[in-house]
Order: sequence, then structure tokens, then C-alpha cells
Amino acid sequence: MSDICFDRDFDPQTGRAVPLGPLVRRVTAGNANPFTFRGTNSYIVGHGHVAVIDPGPDDPAHIEALLAATSGETIEAIIVTHTHRDHSAGVPRLVAATGAPVHAGGAHRFARPPREGESATLDAGADESFAPDATIKDGGIITGDGWQLEAIATPGHAANHMAFALSGSDMLFSGDHVMGWSTTVVAPPDGCMADYMTSLERLGARPETIYLPGHGAPIADAPSFVRALRAHRKLREAAILARIEKGDRTIAEIVAVVYRETPSALHGAAALSVLAHVEDLVAKGRVRVLEGSGLGARYEAVSGG
Repeated sequence: MSDICFDRDFDPQTGRAVPLGPLVRRVTAGNANPFTFRGTNSYIVGHGHVAVIDPGPDDPAHIEALLAATSGETIEAIIVTHTHRDHSAGVPRLVAATGAPVHAGGAHRFARPPREGESATLDAGADESFAPDATIKDGGIITGDGWQLEAIATPGHAANHMAFALSGSDMLFSGDHVMGWSTTVVAPPDGCMADYMTSLERLGARPETIYLPGHGAPIADAPSFVRALRAHRKLREAAILARIEKGDRTIAEIVAVVYRETPSALHGAAALSVLAHVEDLVAKGRVRVLEGSGLGARYEAVSGG
């Protein structure tokens, strides 16, 4: 659907601290699955007095690996890109071990209210128990010993998603908003396609050239990669609209055609992605709801929309 070149040869060296630059080390958790790829990346920023970005899942072995990687140092800040449990559930264990304050874009919230019977989670799940010590606003600055991070609000994958630019470098921690191994799942009610596209455009206009994602390898030439992602999403939207114009009325009918080359085990996630696009098309006046709601609704194209 586009010229995106995904990197699926990533070797995370799980449990080890991998240097990525003068101020950054990566430790990848052992929680590989179809949604987390090789596992969740946690990042250590600085030396001596450091920050940890995304402590990852509630996995004692991973927290021990982070503590071993920072042995003799002080973790003075814990930063969370978004509240899905593969990124944030490890926070209580790391706080218990370090006493460090937790910074994030707020508690978990939905892009829209969940509908009756609607699951708000994939396998990672919404971390609705998460409560940061400090809520970071867009443009907020977190400063430590020899490092500084700028917060960039990037809703879309999750309503409280934040990316973080490392000042004085060409690096940006992109969380799950931009990943090099796959497109990001945008799943209502957690996610919103309109927000996701706006956030992509915002990131693409920034100067950082290297993204450090929540899963997978670093992304080089990040602005070009973001442009390819935006083009892919627009093509996907066009394909979905074309199916509705041809008479498909349900999300399942659209998935069967548009995602026919995707393994069936991932069709549940694909259906949520289609729903995100359809909700955006409804908001744009291109599609209307005939009956029902969400994944169980029936839709039709708006003539001349």
C-alpha cells in the first residue's frame, strides 16, 4: 500500500543495556508477542543521575535488568509515554526500588467513551490504575544531570500519548506512535485516527532525524519514514471507503478484503484499525451509520460526501 520499508531483523539483546548514543541506553523486556514485536523497549537517559523512559511490563526480571544497568547510578525520574500495560505496568516495581517520581501525560483516558460491550484493550491493555506524580503538558521540560527532555503531545494510539525529544541531539523517543517494524494500531476507544494523523504531521515537521520507538529498532531518516506512514494511512482510508462504496456494510466485510494478506490471528486488531478509519470517515461526512454502533454497526457511503 506504500513504500514503507519495515525493519523486522531487530535483535534486541533482551535484558542487556545497549548503548544508542552518548546519553542513551536501551534495555528490552522479554515480552515478545504479535503486538509488542521483540518486546518493549525501556530507555535510560543520562549517566549518574538518570531517567528511565517506559519501565515496561510488570515483569520482575525486566525491572531487575534496569536496576542492574543503572547500578551505582540514581534513577531520578521515571517517564511514561502512554498508559498501555506493556509500557507502564512496571512502574510500581521501579518506584518501590528507587523512590523516583513518575512523569506522564496524565492518567489513562479514552479518545471517546467506550460503548456498551466494547473492549477498550488489545493484549497490552489500558492501565487504568496508573497515576503519575507529575502530569506533563505539551511543551513541558524534564531536566536532569546533563540531559533535558521536551514533551510533545502525540495523541492517536492513546489519548495521553507523549513523545520526548532529547535536547541537544537528533533523537526523539516516539513510544508507540511511530515504530519501524510495523504500523501502529489505532484502536477506538483508546485511539483516534484523526488525532493520530495530526500527531504524525506534527512529528514530521520537527527536526529530529532518529526515533527511538517503544518496540523495534531505531528509525533513521525519521521525517521520510513519517511521510511514508501518512501516505500509507491515506491509502488505507481510500481502500476502506472504496469497499463501503462498493457495498460492504460491516467492518468484518471490509477486513476480509482489505486485510486479506494479513494473518487471521491479527484480524481482530485490523478490525479495530478499520473502525478507527470508519469513525473518521463518519466525522468527515463521507460515511454514515445505518444501524448499530462500533464494530457491530452497518455503514454506507454518503453520496457526494
